[in-house]
Amino acid sequence: MGTLFEKIAAGEIPAEFLYRDGKCFVIRDIAPQAPLHLLIIPQKPIRSLADAENGDCELLGHLLLIAKRMADKYAPGGDFRLVANSGESAGQSVPHLHLHLLAGRSLAWPPG
Repeated sequence: MGTLFEKIAAGEIPAEFLYRDGKCFVIRDIAPQAPLHLLIIPQKPIRSLADAENGDCELLGHLLLIAKRMADKYAPGGDFRLVANSGESAGQSVPHLHLHLLAGRSLAWPPG
């Protein structure tokens, strides 16, 4: 069956890819919480950050570097927030690891 993100990666659900390589892809969030709200999604279906394993170290580093690349390209002023929700009560709505890149407005702390 696959997650929403697996279906997007397979082309079953249309999306505009801002970036794509063999390890991950980047799309805009359909319910943005900031003027810039991108999702950095690994091709590998890891349920959440809590489910990542030692063998995922290279992939996780790659996601962070792609997030930086997207921030350099799209984030006005260079300031941004990177979020990884892990689990439903933490706000994760798709059971497939992904990073949220938020920018374009002042972001309060603490979040939530």
